[in-house]
Amino acid sequence: MEKELMLIEKVFEGKQIRTVWNANEEKYYISVVDIVTIVSESKDGRKYWNKLKQRLKEEGNETVTNCHQLKLLSQDGKHRMTDVVDIEGMFRLIESIPSKKAEPVKLWLAKLGKERIDEEFDPEITINRALEAYKRKGYSEEWINQRLKTIDARKEFTDELKNKGINKAQEFTTLTNILTKVWSGYTVKEYKELKNLKKENLRDNMTNMELVLNMLAEVSSTEISKSSNNSGYDNVKSSVIKGGNVAKNAKEQIEKETGKKIVTSSNNKDIKQIENKK
Repeated sequence: MEKELMLIEKVFEGKQIRTVWNANEEKYYISVVDIVTIVSESKDGRKYWNKLKQRLKEEGNETVTNCHQLKLLSQDGKHRMTDVVDIEGMFRLIESIPSKKAEPVKLWLAKLGKERIDEEFDPEITINRALEAYKRKGYSEEWINQRLKTIDARKEFTDELKNKGINKAQEFTTLTNILTKVWSGYTVKEYKELKNLKKENLRDNMTNMELVLNMLAEVSSTEISKSSNNSGYDNVKSSVIKGGNVAKNAKEQIEKETGKKIVTSSNNKDIKQIENKK
């Protein structure tokens, strides 16, 4: 399943904590070295974390086992693979560091967790957060509005898959690839290669029209699935293919009328340049 990742700016006592929101999993992932540097009050947080990680590995600590890596922006301006854990894992990790800074950081993490709970009751919080993040990245208002709609459509799509018994990550990945392939002609990997992307989010690099058609595919699949009482992978796959074909037919008709290809190699740099010229 392609992850919907969004870097969120979080600050603790004036120090930036690299925090990523995973829309598919609906949870935060936080840079371990950023938190460890603050809690340990070490001059070299990365070195401190490497030693701590080694010790925890030897002890069989589950937090290290559950540690993920994401490509985050480093102080040198380059994107590097960085250890991250979710809020729950970060609480456990802090317990391994004797420090007077531990409690203030725990309170900060608790507040971050509360924000997530608040968002369950008020989705507008999530939307406003995403809106501000995309504005800072330089996207146009028109593109941002469309992108926010796709986030909502994606959630409804994945929620419907879960309701119909899809709960394995590999199944989400396969169904997303099938849907994307049907309407666009490319799997997610092929689509990213077309746009010369590596770790970047595919939807953040789609044009308005690509976003519209991708959303049409997901919305159509969701509604077709809802109209059926059948559950299970094969039935969901059938709905996904039908939904993808709805968007495919729309794409082909638009291309016929305009004489222009909709799925192109344009990525976010091209999109921003085009939008800024309007």
